[in-house]
Formats: sequence, C-alpha cells, structure tokens
Amino acid sequence: MRRSLVLFLVFLTTLLGAPTAQAAPGHQITYRSIPGVGGTALKAFVIEPTGIGSGPFPLLVMPSSWSVPNIEYVGAAAKLAKQSGYVVVSYTSRGFWDSGGQIDIAGPDTVGDVSKVIDWAVANVRADGTKVGVAGISYGGGQSLLAAAADKRVKAVAALSTWTDLARSLYPNTTVNKQAVDLLLTAGKLTGRPGPVLQEAEAAYRAGRFWEVVPISEGRSAAAKIDQINANGTAVMIGNAWNDGIFAPGQIADFYSRLTGPKRLMLSPGDHATAELFGAAGLPNEIWESTGRWFDRYVKGVANGIDSEQPVRLKPNNGGTWRTFGAWPAGATDTLQLDGKRIAAGWNTLADSGTILVSGALQGFLKIPTGVSLPLVDRNAAAVWTGPRYSGGVTLAGTPKLRLQVTPSAETTTLFAYLYEVGPLGLGALVTHKPVTVTGAGRTQTLDVELEPTVWNVGAGNRLALVIDTVDPRYSSESTRGSTVTFGPSSLTVPKA
Repeated sequence: MRRSLVLFLVFLTTLLGAPTAQAAPGHQITYRSIPGVGGTALKAFVIEPTGIGSGPFPLLVMPSSWSVPNIEYVGAAAKLAKQSGYVVVSYTSRGFWDSGGQIDIAGPDTVGDVSKVIDWAVANVRADGTKVGVAGISYGGGQSLLAAAADKRVKAVAALSTWTDLARSLYPNTTVNKQAVDLLLTAGKLTGRPGPVLQEAEAAYRAGRFWEVVPISEGRSAAAKIDQINANGTAVMIGNAWNDGIFAPGQIADFYSRLTGPKRLMLSPGDHATAELFGAAGLPNEIWESTGRWFDRYVKGVANGIDSEQPVRLKPNNGGTWRTFGAWPAGATDTLQLDGKRIAAGWNTLADSGTILVSGALQGFLKIPTGVSLPLVDRNAAAVWTGPRYSGGVTLAGTPKLRLQVTPSAETTTLFAYLYEVGPLGLGALVTHKPVTVTGAGRTQTLDVELEPTVWNVGAGNRLALVIDTVDPRYSSESTRGSTVTFGPSSLTVPKA
C-alpha cells in the first residue's frame, strides 16, 4: 500500500510538472506530513511556486472533503501556484485515508487543524502568515467557514457545496434526510475512522432517535458563529448547487444574508459538489475562476474589480445565463390560493424529490429534470393544485413560501411539498421541494414552510402545480397508513425576477 502510494506520487509530480531550470514561473509538489492538533499527522500535498523569487508567498489552505484524500485540489492548486504565486496546502482531513486521528464531524480538533497547518506552512514553506485564505468543497468548505470564525489570520474563504447549519441540512423541518445520512455514514466507515461523536450519532440514527444528534450541530455550524466571522471581517465566497441533495441551498442563502463583510454567493444547476468538481482538478470552471479572483482580491490585495460586481450570482436551474443581484432577490410575487382537500397518509405516489447525487447531476449536466405525469398522481394519496398559465412565461427567483392549514389524524405525519412546472400534456418538471413533519393528532394548525430557493424559467403557456403527499424515498417518513391529512384553505407564494 505504502509503495503504491509513493509510485502514485511520483506519477502525479511528473504529470503536473516538476520544477526545472527552464520552467519559470512554475510549481513544485511535495508530499508532507504536518502535525495537527495534538500532534496528529495530517498528510498533505504542498504546492509551491517556482521561478518567481524567494517569497514569502500568499497561502491557501485546503482541507479535503468527507471521504476524499488530499489529491482532491492538486489540479486547482497547481494552477494557483503557477499562475498566481500561491503556496497551497491540500491535506486529508483528520480521520480519513492517510491522515491520523478520528473523524469528529468538524469538531474542535478538525477545525483547529486548519490553524496548525497555517502555523506549519509559515514556518516551513515560505508562506506569508499575513496573507491567508482557506477553501474547500463540502466537508472542507464547512471547515473553512468554521476556521474563519476561529482564526483571525484567515482573510478570505471560498466554501463550496457546504453547510452552514448542519441540523437544518440533514434534519430539515424535523425530517431526516435519509439518503444523505446513509451516504455520509457509509462513506465515513469505508474511508476513515469514526470517532466517538460520529459513532454515537449513528447509533441514535439507527435507533430512530435522530433528535438526539441535533445538539452537536450548533458547535459545528458556521451559522452559530457568524458574529465571529463578521467581527473578523473575513471575505466569504459561497458556491452551491440548487439541487444539492446533502446541503440544500436555503440554509446557505439565509447565512449569506447575515454576513456583513465582503461576500459573494453563486448558486447554479447541479447536485452536491458537481458544479465545481472539474475545477478542483484544474479544468476550466466558472466557480473556481471566481474563487481565484476572490483570493487575489482579498488575500493578495489585487484590485481586480470583483468587489464592484453584483455579489449574488444565480444561474437558472433549468438553463440560461447567470442572473446577478445586489442582494438576495425579494421582488414581485404571485400567490396561488389552495382550496381544501383530504388525503390518505402513508402511501407513496409518483411525486418524489429524486435520488441524491443522481437527479441533481442529471439536471445540472444534461438538463433532465426530476419529472412527473401530473394526471397519474393518485389524488387519494396526494393533494394537487394547479395555477394559471403563464402565457408569456416567467422567471421564478427566490424562495417559494407555503402557508398551509393542516389537520392530521395521526400524532405524527410527514408531508412532502413539490412545486412543478407543468406543460400542456400534464408532464411536470420538479422546480423545488421541501419536507415537514407535523405533530398533534386532530389538531388544526397553520404551517409556514419555505421551499428550497430556486431560479427557474417557466416556459410560455406552462403553469405551476403544487403536490403534497406523505412519503418520499429520499427522507424518513413518520406517516402512518390508515391515517388521513385534511388541508384547509392555504396559499403558495412564489417570487419572480
């Protein structure tokens, strides 16, 4: 195993270019062991610029994603070193692959490792401790935001496909995102060494007590530490996908709105990590291009104009060019009035949110949406409402909001709301969705539910349709067969660009 790794590193160095006397400017790559918190060995690729002097050079630290080794960012790092003169440290997060320690779910040791890597780079590889940025995808992005709160040396962050509120991501409206949790647990055990917190969280989940996991979220969520980030003045760029099946965009949009320092938000089609995947490998990519410009401005201090651009950049989920806004869109709205209905609970229908990593990727790469034939949705098990046709089309931009009057007959029922664009033949494309679990048998209550935000171009002559049922394969459902759900007069408000 160790010999294979050495051979692979030799191949990688050859592929990306070892320094030569003729290559100026260029870069060199070395494989290093860096002491993290408690002396835990963090295995890293260190990419340094060559042919541009003796430094010190601005530093970028890149913690790896969940279950992904340190090779993850080497392609992007090589470009950043060669073209922009950064020292980049791409390291395997604690508890995974070749690094030591145990997985603590972005706990204090994992976040502290970022600071330890900064210390090491300043002492060992000509890095400038006054010019530091941190970037990462998914787990690495979450660490980047948390490190920005903990370490004032971090001048700028690029957090991609990440979370800001862990509980809200994996337990939206007290509904377990089953596919996401299963994927993370399985990947963690296959590629790493789960620590006590992760082991206890899995035990609670397997026993159907996911609410016991929620208390660990706050200390591992940047949303709870936003005051520190704002006080530090960290420049924060966030990029996520509309259909991210693990860390949905609603929590990102809310976090972004609370930031007071320099900030940039990019939301585009795709699923978890797909929008920036190729950029991490060093291939052309809009998200990584913006990441490089972000660091040039806020780490190196280059006046490149990115701070004068409109910071909210949203690409329609079903195709089209980037739309830019000065702030999160909150313009005109349309409201669809929903009449009363009654459905049987506990039965699946043709309406569902798709499969994580698959459905969003199909939407992002091939523009194949999660679809439904609206006439075939069982009206006994799902409530269906349709709106008027948009004769000239319309662009939705923002967060659709549902005000729902509901009376469940069972003590606990899970509802799944789906918003579709529907054509003349009744074929629907999923625009957005959201689960919510409600308690209180026989009690009429009004729920305010925010669906996940979106930008979506509704075609001329098409209409919107709302479907609510009680089972979805992506999530754990608390609905009981034999029970019912009665909907009173309700409304759906959709934002328009």
